[in-house]
Amino acid sequence: MTLHTASEGISFAREMEMATAKFYEELARRFPEHAETFGAYAAANKKYVSDVERAYYGVITDAIEGCYAFKGLEPDDYVIDVELGAEVDLAAAVAQAVANEEAMLRYYTDAAEQSSGTMHDVPRAFRAVARKRAQRISDLKAMAAR
Repeated sequence: MTLHTASEGISFAREMEMATAKFYEELARRFPEHAETFGAYAAANKKYVSDVERAYYGVITDAIEGCYAFKGLEPDDYVIDVELGAEVDLAAAVAQAVANEEAMLRYYTDAAEQSSGTMHDVPRAFRAVARKRAQRISDLKAMAAR
């Protein structure tokens, strides 16, 4: 399903954030030495959903929702994998997390760019999440290097 409206874009972001929040909660359980970090990531994901939705609901009108906010974002271009194998080690789990974060960073960046012509607050929220995702990718790569 191609994403065209702001509502569809927000819903897709929510799905990705909640799925990866559960992924990080599972990583926190499996790797207790990194539980604080992974738990913080899960909590941040839930906050990102709230931040984007607050921006959306704060400015949305029927006129904006009735138009197309996106030129056509394809969810298949932003696939995340939140299934962990039974015996996954930390290095593989972090690599999977990095891949997920990179897909989500691409989504937020693309969604912000495409929606900036019809909205202002929502793309700003998307860009803010994208910046935080970029930092998280750096942090995860540093964790893997240790």
